[in-house]
Amino acid sequence: MGMRRSPVALAALATVAVPGLDPLDALELADDEHDAALVVDSDQRRWVVRAPVDGASGASMEREIALLQALDAQVTTGRLPFKVPVPVGFAPLTEAGRAAVHEMIPGQTIDLEQLMPGPGLATNLGAALAALHELPTSVVETLGLPSYTPDEYRRRRQAEVDEAARTGFVPPALLDRWEARLENVAWWRFRPTVVHGDMVAERVVVGTGEAEGTVAAILGWSSAQVADPADDLAWFLVAAAADTAGCVLDAYQRHRPGMSDPHLADRAALAGELAVARWLLYGVTTGSDDIVADAIGMLADLEAQVRETDPTPAEAV
Repeated sequence: MGMRRSPVALAALATVAVPGLDPLDALELADDEHDAALVVDSDQRRWVVRAPVDGASGASMEREIALLQALDAQVTTGRLPFKVPVPVGFAPLTEAGRAAVHEMIPGQTIDLEQLMPGPGLATNLGAALAALHELPTSVVETLGLPSYTPDEYRRRRQAEVDEAARTGFVPPALLDRWEARLENVAWWRFRPTVVHGDMVAERVVVGTGEAEGTVAAILGWSSAQVADPADDLAWFLVAAAADTAGCVLDAYQRHRPGMSDPHLADRAALAGELAVARWLLYGVTTGSDDIVADAIGMLADLEAQVRETDPTPAEAV
């Protein structure tokens, strides 16, 4: 990986990508995979410019751009009720690849602590996620993005647990719990859908003004695939208050009337737990002692919670 581009350099690329853009200010944006900056122009319009840092991130970015264009077509037809950050211009890079620019979608990231049950944002969030999962899988599959059968996906999760176990940092009670749930094939009879794949609160933009109380946009599509829809539900089931999470899930299920998946919430809860194992593995892989220590602490908290609320392993239902 070479030297990272400064916000000023990225602003210059934005002027090439969007003719007439007159930048007044540029601020660095956090992005592990790309150089990224927020550019404010002389009309006070806000733009996001991203550029790959190496060949791998360039290839990933091109796949994401193709997906965003396909999703934008679904927005246009009304199948998706929220926007996606589809690029409006590109600038070629001397070393390879291209930078992409999109206009920042107005709004603010969702605050699950402030999310209340009942009509409004909670039900709209459930409907938005349902709309995503009702898209034809061909939207993703035709682009060559990953696609898994239920058993393939279950085995991927089993492999993650095995890898986490080899670190020696996962409490035995958690390993027993995870293995029991992964071996319970009744939990894994689901219809694979288009999934975002990295859904967290920071990805969900809530509208302002006339769009207040609705999901205005969903960002960060580099992990999209055809897989388990439960993965896109884990973040709010774990972090939101129980009554709010239940409201979102009820709205989600109402907007997927043909869905038959009695263990959807069970797998979503499991996905939330396994996210901690993946955080541990990320720390081990990158050699970050701070991340490893953080993950170990999270695993200890999770083990204590599990022992208090569910002292027995999962059984077939």
